[in-house]
Amino acid sequence: MNKVYVCHKIPEAGLNLLNGKVEYRCWDGDGPVPRDLLLEEISDVDGVITMLTEKVDSEFFDNAPRVKVVSNYAVGYNNVDVEEATSRGVKITNTPGVLTEATADIAFGLLVAASRRFTEAERYLRSGKWTCWHPTMLLGREIFGKTLGLIGFGRIGKAVARRAAGFGMKVIYHTPSGGPATDQGDGPRWVSFEEILEKSDYLSLHCPLNDRTRGLIGKKELERMKQDAVLVNTSRGPVVDQTSLYESLRDGVIGAAGLDVYDEEPISPEDPLLSLENVVMLPHIGSATREARDAMATMAVSNMLDVLEGKEPRNPVN
Repeated sequence: MNKVYVCHKIPEAGLNLLNGKVEYRCWDGDGPVPRDLLLEEISDVDGVITMLTEKVDSEFFDNAPRVKVVSNYAVGYNNVDVEEATSRGVKITNTPGVLTEATADIAFGLLVAASRRFTEAERYLRSGKWTCWHPTMLLGREIFGKTLGLIGFGRIGKAVARRAAGFGMKVIYHTPSGGPATDQGDGPRWVSFEEILEKSDYLSLHCPLNDRTRGLIGKKELERMKQDAVLVNTSRGPVVDQTSLYESLRDGVIGAAGLDVYDEEPISPEDPLLSLENVVMLPHIGSATREARDAMATMAVSNMLDVLEGKEPRNPVN
């Protein structure tokens, strides 16, 4: 019987699919599995279910001579050296599609929260500062009719655009991976990178992390944005230069930000972003719905079982 290691306890919907088909072990500690323990645990397994916290590199494969498949419990796979895996004949899979709507909800929620100062207002109320109502208290910006820029226009970007339609927003987008798409009608319209920076009232990031997108939004790009613009990032933290973002928010270069991802996760309690009122920050909960996480678990396990049973996986990366 094939052996599998699961790098974190996933929802029962996925684990139940493993029962009777493979022998499996799960890391059930707090936080990521320690690297030395991971390398020990994978020494005799045929498949591994990984999270974004696990670095799947040449050292990983050196310590997993039997592994046939690495099933990443995520859409992104920037934690995996895909070229190295391919050279060793190891299949890599991911879990696209099933977290689209959950992540789009979070992205649009961050847009609204940052624009209307939700978390700042809640802190204001809870601290006892709300002693009377007055016309200039906690003024934010309206969303209806404004321009939403989307960098990346895959499943999640399109889902955010659908939500924006309900707010009467004008949607423009840019795709870092290629040139203009063929736009039709009055829907979302492709623009250049420079134009999306300059014209967006709200700029939401939905691109993968790779050599092209790492540091895509830095000091120069932030300076090209509108002074009251809101930046939303639910993609990957390193797509944005976090130091430049902090300085831009602090100095009023842009108006606000809504973040679910960071350079390092969990973010340090000493990070200067935490000192700012004009940023809404969430602990990477983009796909944190019961429905999405169950579907991710089912897909990750199904991908793995496909390979171990000699079939092509449903969601191959390589």
